[in-house]
Amino acid sequence: MPKMKTNSGAKKRFKRTASGRLKREKAYKSHILTKKSRKRKRELGQSTLVDKADQPRIDRLLVGK
Repeated sequence: MPKMKTNSGAKKRFKRTASGRLKREKAYKSHILTKKSRKRKRELGQSTLVDKADQPRIDRLLVGK
């Protein structure tokens, strides 16, 4: 069997924390910012953890990492 390849899109979007959880950036921060409140834009700039239900699926994409 050949080696499993890491998904290129996933390796750019997710980082692993020291405890093994996955960290991600929030969406909706790139354009049409005039209608979004200052608080909302500030909170979209912070990273968050991937939901526990989605973690196994993303782990499979990051198989080589």
